[in-house]
Amino acid sequence: MARVNYKDLSKTIASLCAGEDDMIALMASVVCELHHSDDRFDWTGFYRVTGPEMLKIGPYQGGHGCLQIPFSRGVCGAAARLRATQLVPDVEAFEGHIACASSTRSELVLPVFNGAGDVIAVLDIDSDQADAFTREDAEALEVILASVFSR
Repeated sequence: MARVNYKDLSKTIASLCAGEDDMIALMASVVCELHHSDDRFDWTGFYRVTGPEMLKIGPYQGGHGCLQIPFSRGVCGAAARLRATQLVPDVEAFEGHIACASSTRSELVLPVFNGAGDVIAVLDIDSDQADAFTREDAEALEVILASVFSR
């Protein structure tokens, strides 16, 4: 089973994203590298803030995702609304979970901040395994996201 090496992933993403300022290009690069780095990652993608309290699908890898998610719903909405990482070991136990894919068992969603501290997106990682993600995953990904989007 392949597990992500965050040190190597961070270097690869930094190299790929150096000098780029287009948010969609950055999101596409990050999600591609991340998705293929770990067998736990069944669906990996960004939901972009496109209006007041509204997320819309952005670059992703995996099966289809929900097209839009209000801040008031689901794990992604909670991450955006609360401006905090959501580590969900069992999606069935998360009140208001939106089942975009029936295979999802656990989820890790991180808010993405720009340099001004605004939430511009969330990074959503779904796994078909229960309790797939750790606090270490969350912390490493928070650092990577900040290095790419908060400059």
